[in-house]
Amino acid sequence: MKYFCTLLLLLTGGKPALAQTPKIDSLSRLIRQAKTDTARINLANAKTALLTQTNIDSSISLALKTIEQSKRINYKKGEAYARMHLSYNYSFKGNYAAAKANLKRAEALSLGDSAQLMRVYINYGTTYGMQSKYDSSIAFLEKSKVMAERLADSSALRRIYMNIGISYSMQSNLPQALQYLQKSLTIAEAQHDMGSQAFSLVNMANTYKTMGNVKESVQTYQKGLKLAKQESFKNVELNAYANLADIYDEMHNTQKAYETAIKAANLAKEIGDDGMQATSLAKAAKMLADQKKFAQADLLIKQAITIADASNQPLNIHQAYSNMGYILKRQDRCAEAIPFYEKSFAVLKETDIYDQQTGKSYEELAACYEQTGNFPRALATFRKSAAIADSVRSKENVQKTTELTMTYAFDKKQQVAQAEQQKQNVLAQARQRALQWGLGFVVLLAAVSFYAYRTKQKANLLLQFQKQQLETQKLQLEDQKKQLQTTLTELQQTQQELLQAEKMATMGKLTKGIVDRILNPLNYINNFSRTARELLGEIQAVTQKHQDSFSAEEQDELEETTTMLEQNLTKIHEHGNSTARILQDMQKLLKERSSSYVVTDINLYLTQQMDTSFKKALATHMPTVPIKLNVSLAPQALPVNLLPVEFGEVLDGLIDNSCYTLVEKCRRVKGFEPRLEVTTCLVDDQVQLQVRDNGRGIAQKEIAQLFSPFFTTKPTAKGTGLGLYTSKEVVEEYLQGQMRINSIENEYTQVTILLPLTSTFLTPVV
Repeated sequence: MKYFCTLLLLLTGGKPALAQTPKIDSLSRLIRQAKTDTARINLANAKTALLTQTNIDSSISLALKTIEQSKRINYKKGEAYARMHLSYNYSFKGNYAAAKANLKRAEALSLGDSAQLMRVYINYGTTYGMQSKYDSSIAFLEKSKVMAERLADSSALRRIYMNIGISYSMQSNLPQALQYLQKSLTIAEAQHDMGSQAFSLVNMANTYKTMGNVKESVQTYQKGLKLAKQESFKNVELNAYANLADIYDEMHNTQKAYETAIKAANLAKEIGDDGMQATSLAKAAKMLADQKKFAQADLLIKQAITIADASNQPLNIHQAYSNMGYILKRQDRCAEAIPFYEKSFAVLKETDIYDQQTGKSYEELAACYEQTGNFPRALATFRKSAAIADSVRSKENVQKTTELTMTYAFDKKQQVAQAEQQKQNVLAQARQRALQWGLGFVVLLAAVSFYAYRTKQKANLLLQFQKQQLETQKLQLEDQKKQLQTTLTELQQTQQELLQAEKMATMGKLTKGIVDRILNPLNYINNFSRTARELLGEIQAVTQKHQDSFSAEEQDELEETTTMLEQNLTKIHEHGNSTARILQDMQKLLKERSSSYVVTDINLYLTQQMDTSFKKALATHMPTVPIKLNVSLAPQALPVNLLPVEFGEVLDGLIDNSCYTLVEKCRRVKGFEPRLEVTTCLVDDQVQLQVRDNGRGIAQKEIAQLFSPFFTTKPTAKGTGLGLYTSKEVVEEYLQGQMRINSIENEYTQVTILLPLTSTFLTPVV
């Protein structure tokens, strides 16, 4: 099942906003510095447009505030533009009644101002487009197009052409769609507007995708993505990724399709676009179903349906419910799938969608009717599917669109060739004029110098010869000087690198020696502190026997002193042990690594190592905690190059971290069931090892620092902050793999290690 995602642009005036914090910060400063109320309101409207690209809820809040300020000073233009922004944002949230009410008020405020009224009509077109009522959308956009042409407003025409093209595309009128999108792109290129070029390119790519022109579609998506990232247009990135997921699905690369759909869903959530988030999650669920991961697919599609229902956008609701039907059908649960398909088509009754996906969904529903024995409805539904498919992919439709594509590409090449020819003509004319002037000057000079040349010919020849010799010598000297300078620079650089390498080696040896020297006295300190605590206990026992010989005041003072001394010794022992652990980890960090690599099956290695690591971690923390260990290994052998000792330390550290956080959560959460999962699998020619626990998790602000030396989320007495740092060094520098951590606070922590799949030895890293 494939989706066709469209991109509707904010068309209330001005250039599309960049989703950049510096621009928003700059506008906030200008608003504070504004000297008049009208200037402040105009700047607030500009900021509202910016926020629409990054945070729809913040944009709505600012628009409401701006409306109240405009009404207070009777600034109708400011109120009209604020209501247009508010209408657009309400449409994204699915609140179409509020969107239309604000547009009606903006229309009343704009009477008599053609430019402002034109933008109101553009907003009407956008609002109907978001409701998938494309006939109504085109009607308002055509009305605004006439006004924009009369006003010669090329920026408005660029946006109008784009949205008309989107509407025709959703009705599968591909020639009309491509024609308008090409017009929009031409204006954007003439204005050097990279953001609008990105919008147009992504929507043109959608049209190529519907045509089945995968190569042209992918190339155009990539061009649009490059410009969108350059301009920080996250909503354009979102639509590009959402549609690229469909293409990867057509190529049967379901894993990449799933990852791309999830990327689109995360972007939609960040922007606040509920509809696109629902659609992207529905796609990801479909990809999971195609991989027969039905349990995960069910969870994801239910989340998509919940978000889609809240968005109140017919196309997104249709896509979510039809995908639920598809997932059930894949499990041969056609009777359960039928209500979801029927729900998906019910929400399209008042829309103007005639796309390929709708036809495909009808075909799937027909198959479900047939399987459940409802043959009359199966036949009727199949006929609808065939009619839509014939309309969308008709030979005439695709042929006209292909001709337009080829004509547009030819025109672009012809324009480039004409520009190059004009450039060459100008250069040729300049050369010709320079030659004529030079020739005239030479003739004049020859006439004046003729007599002198004849009388001084020998002297001039001799002088010229000497001059040439001097020039040759000068050039030779300059070449020698450059060569010597280059050689000197290279020697100096090499010398500096050698000195730095020698210095770092010396520092490493010195540091290792210092650590070794410190550990011995530190161990004495720890032992003496423990012994002192025992002696203090004996002193307290003796004083207890003879407490009658002390006065009450002396007893209180003695008790206070011994208590304080006991606390101090406890702290000395606690921090001494913490320091010793840090130094021991530094010894591991500074010691020379083994250069003996072993090719081994990671599954066999884990079978031998896991039990030891798990028991060691439990013994360290709390053996009585009932941690459930689930080891799920890939069915096939997964050979990798390992340093067995160093990788064993990595595994020990990961299991120890998981057991620690599970024990801590058991202490704090009543009825908590601790789980630890270790899995292996093959992912794109790489061996993936995952260690996941359902413990306390890690705060997002701390994840970026986890691999920094001496950073730890544990208390001072529990962690040193070197375990993950050394583990990442072993995995990435010595084993040429990758290591990353994902976590949600109070839910889970997951460590993923990717190692190259191999059957040969690696070259040791020195």
